[in-house]
Amino acid sequence: MKATVFHGARDVRVETVPDPTIKEPADAIVRVVNAAICGSDLWPYRGVAKWPDGSRLGHEFTGIVEATGADVRGVKAGQFVAAPFSYADGSCAFCREHLYTSCEHAGFWGGLDDDGGQGEFVRVPFADATLVAIPDAIRDDAGKRTAALALTDVMGTGYHGAVSAGTKAGGAVVVVGDGAVGLCAVQSARYLGAERIVAVGHHAERLALAKRFGATDVVDSHDPQAQEKIVELTRGGAPSVVEAVGVQSSLDLALGVVRDGGTVAFVGVPAGMETLSFRRLFNGNVALRGALAPVRAYLPELMSALSNGSIDPSPVFTHKLPLERTPDGYKAMDERAAIKVCLEISKP
Repeated sequence: MKATVFHGARDVRVETVPDPTIKEPADAIVRVVNAAICGSDLWPYRGVAKWPDGSRLGHEFTGIVEATGADVRGVKAGQFVAAPFSYADGSCAFCREHLYTSCEHAGFWGGLDDDGGQGEFVRVPFADATLVAIPDAIRDDAGKRTAALALTDVMGTGYHGAVSAGTKAGGAVVVVGDGAVGLCAVQSARYLGAERIVAVGHHAERLALAKRFGATDVVDSHDPQAQEKIVELTRGGAPSVVEAVGVQSSLDLALGVVRDGGTVAFVGVPAGMETLSFRRLFNGNVALRGALAPVRAYLPELMSALSNGSIDPSPVFTHKLPLERTPDGYKAMDERAAIKVCLEISKP
């Protein structure tokens, strides 16, 4: 089969690799329909995260179940399914608490040992616990199929940020970051009923999309007075703040605009965060929560919300490309020409 393989900074290639096979009775083989390139994939692409050569890439995908192991009962061949960005056994103490990313047998797509989502097929361990069926109404609608792909990570992560920040109906939320996760956090805050939603970023077209997603206000993060403006808009600071970038400056801004007694949820993959103002947390009774989203816990609710039209994150995908052009997709995201890339790999 064809799959995307990492060979060093700014060197990803689509190569022929071995087809996956059933290895355990709880496995399934999924033929990938759509996959995505994630902002976190850019950390190894840019050389910030050190990955070994030969690693498979991609952790967001939807597809068709092709085969199942002897113990699989919950999914069946021919079913259209979504996979969260990590797999889990569904039965350990952490899974019973819906903290699937801490599962005793959790794993992540890609690397040297697992298939990546940016390929033609994926072996899915613990298929019954990991995969979530996608309704036929979504399968038959091209736009909703793309939106379903977003649920596997960025929408699930944005929703986790909004929930972890304590977003309440009628409340105020600040989202720091205008990438796909930040934009999905804006839509999640609207879905949860927030009255004032302030989106913070520095790309005009992304902030315009934030407005479409429900932001009541947008603030340019490069404005020297950004913090003061956000505090004024939220009348002294917001009780709920989502940090969706993962760098020091965005965390500092988030802590600067949260109201005393409020919560900052950080869901951007950390890259270079080295200091934390414990005095700010202590003096302001500020809670800091994060971070790695247990997307599997949210997938059923989000799939239902997508089905009934309550959410539609599909506009975060600004580019659609075939698998063989995956390197072009990485380049477009690296240069910020694309918010997020959808790879169209096979027919649903």
